[in-house]
Amino acid sequence: MPEPHLRAADADRSAVADVLGVHMSAGRLTVEEYDDRLARAWSARTYGELAELTTDLPAVPARTAEQPASTPAAGSPWWGHGWYGSCGPRAGTPSLRAAWASWATTALIVIGIWVMSMIGTQDWLYPWPVWVIGPWGAVLLVQTLGARGDDRRSLPS
Repeated sequence: MPEPHLRAADADRSAVADVLGVHMSAGRLTVEEYDDRLARAWSARTYGELAELTTDLPAVPARTAEQPASTPAAGSPWWGHGWYGSCGPRAGTPSLRAAWASWATTALIVIGIWVMSMIGTQDWLYPWPVWVIGPWGAVLLVQTLGARGDDRRSLPS
């Protein structure tokens, strides 16, 4: 780090904030310590003030070119190929289960509204919920079957 009396830039503050985040996720800092140090990092004016925030923490190894800058958390819909990628989420992942749960909840709500409308009018109404839940369900079904097919292809023979 340059001389402690020199003024720090926003990029320097951001780099220290990233290092603090790594140490918090590793368990070296509590959330309270992280919040305090992060606030101090963004208000720091000099390199010396920034250096004080990490003196009691081990050095973070530099990232290599092959390592991604960040990896989404497991269970995130963007894990792997991504929600809208070529194969969608992995079968049985929390994101796929959550998508089906959202679909089922929406289906129950719109069918309930449709049934209540029919009871209120005492007449048969056009089944409009099919246009809400049909295409969504078809896309989810294709993604579910595609994700299961990917699992079978990835198994060793």
